[in-house]
This record gives sequence, C-alpha cells and structure tokens, in this order.
Amino acid sequence: MAKMLKKEARWYRESLLKIKERITEDVKHISEDALKKSQKEAAGDMSGYTLHPADVATDAYDREFSLSLASNDRNVLLQINDALKRIDEGTYGACEQCKKPIAKVRLKALPFARCCLKCQSIEEKNR
Repeated sequence: MAKMLKKEARWYRESLLKIKERITEDVKHISEDALKKSQKEAAGDMSGYTLHPADVATDAYDREFSLSLASNDRNVLLQINDALKRIDEGTYGACEQCKKPIAKVRLKALPFARCCLKCQSIEEKNR
C-alpha cells in the first residue's frame, strides 16, 4: 500500500477531531439530561401530584432511549480514537482485512472506517 501523504493524514485527523468534539458534546448533553433529572423534572411537572403510570413508563422509555444513543455515540468515539491511532502508526486508510487501500470517498464519508466496502459487506453478512 502506498503511504498516505502527510497533508491527507492531517486533513483526516482534523475531520476526526471535529467529529469527536461534536459527539463528545452530544454524549455529555444526553447523559446530563437522562441522568440528572428526576422523572417529574423531566416531565416538566414540579407540582406535588404523582405522575400517571403511563407517564412514568414513557419517561423511563425516553431515558433508556437517550442512554442507548449515548452508548452508540461512545462506540463511535472508540472507533474515532482507533482511527487516530492508525494515523499515528501510519496504517490509516488501509483495510484491516485485505490490507488494500480504502476508497477516499468512503474515508471522507466515514473517516473512522476500518475496512474497505467489499470487506465491510462480507463482515456484515457474517454477523
């Protein structure tokens, strides 16, 4: 595989860091909203009345959904950190399966991609 130019590597690093910053902020806000509020605060109800069981269930579902989104975002952050490590090691842009270059179009769309499209397809079929 031909080594990626320093200018290209710098561009991908900057892209990854921008995505990382945005996702980190998203995770922070989602986690704060989901974990720091009581169910009454989350529902906007500060009165002394108890919540209807359906409202409690909806709030619990919303909280669980938010935490699931945060978990998915954390997984993306791990992938971004891995991609940054590959840039440092000089292996970024090479498919982890077949070792061929990952298409630049794919890397621009998904800068933390580990595999070329062909190998990614095979990996997803095998799941």
